[in-house]
Amino acid sequence: MKEDFLHHLWLYKRLDITQLQTTTGEPLHILHFGHYLQSAGPDFFNAQLIIGGQKWAGNIEMHLKSSDWYLHNHQSDVNYDNVILHVVWEHDIDVFRKNNEAIPVLELKNYVSNEQIKQYQNLFRPKSWINCENELASVDDFLIQNWQERLFFERLEQKSQVVTTLLQETKFDWEQVVYGLLMKNFGLNSNGAAFFAIAKELPFSVIRKERDNLQHLEALFFGISGLLENHFEDNYPKELQRIWLYLKQKYQLKSMKQEVQFFKLRPDNFPTIRLAQLATLFHKYHNVFQILTANSNMKELRELFSVCASKYWETHYQFDKESPKKKKSLSSNFVDLLFVNSVLPLQFAYSNYQGTDKTEDLLDLMKQLKAESNAVISKFNTIGIPTENTFQTQALLQLKKNYCEMNRCLQCQIGIHLLKN
Repeated sequence: MKEDFLHHLWLYKRLDITQLQTTTGEPLHILHFGHYLQSAGPDFFNAQLIIGGQKWAGNIEMHLKSSDWYLHNHQSDVNYDNVILHVVWEHDIDVFRKNNEAIPVLELKNYVSNEQIKQYQNLFRPKSWINCENELASVDDFLIQNWQERLFFERLEQKSQVVTTLLQETKFDWEQVVYGLLMKNFGLNSNGAAFFAIAKELPFSVIRKERDNLQHLEALFFGISGLLENHFEDNYPKELQRIWLYLKQKYQLKSMKQEVQFFKLRPDNFPTIRLAQLATLFHKYHNVFQILTANSNMKELRELFSVCASKYWETHYQFDKESPKKKKSLSSNFVDLLFVNSVLPLQFAYSNYQGTDKTEDLLDLMKQLKAESNAVISKFNTIGIPTENTFQTQALLQLKKNYCEMNRCLQCQIGIHLLKN
């Protein structure tokens, strides 16, 4: 058993409160259960109780055993000086205030039905994947849809933290923020950190000055990433080397120490191709930030990402290594990833910055994207949660990572519903 089960019982009043008594036999009446803030300090704040005919107002702390009070060093923490009731599953030792008065104790195990305990144990009994996998299909669709919406925005808020951090680092330069965000997400998992480092080494002010010349942008991206430090046979990389040496001196730039990775990547995801596509994007559009934040039209947003790497890359994936001719454009799946990891977090953060509400627009955008395909989503589909769009899959990914894997069933609306029923 865990403490969050006690929190659940108290928060949802899942105990018989008609004949409550403290461990010393004093009658206990609950006027207000308190506020569950889940922050530092006692578990429930500003509760109101009548203990032995005396009215009390203050905080409530919960533990599996009374002795956990000392295990957690609450006796030395002033935040616990105003605790009026110690709620425990098992009372094994008295806890005293600074004036040597014993804090009243409610032993919960005497007031919880065996059926509730059985439900809790069933929920947390080891399963092959997640705790509620056998019961999930029976949960009402309306409850799941509402919970998915909360999960989606919880995930979106987490994803937007990188935007907030970049804003502070760039002194609220939104164009620099968009530049860094796109660089990071064009690199995917393998090269995201390296591409993000490029954005920090190569300020957007330099991109802004050189963006009218595509070759200059390519020379900057390839040069600063260390991809122009070899001896080349082709004329194109030789020309990029010449331009890089000039721009490097002009702007006092230097190559990164962190190397970009080719290992285990599909050729379309090679860093050479992604950097060339980024160069085309910033060359073609001088108002990327404005397009991304002022637009809720899927067609127009997709148009921004309809860019191809320059002509040399039609017959190459790497310098000096010719390949069959193919235009290196962004795939539909890759653009969908950019929507999830760049466009939505940016629009969410920018609307918060402006004090506007774009929740319906953001939901609508995500519902227009097809459902993601991965092992987690496939498993949810198998156990009874179908998915039709990215809004649903993003919500389920948040559910699995932040609730199921952490056994946070008692903070999950599905887990709470199953325990109640």
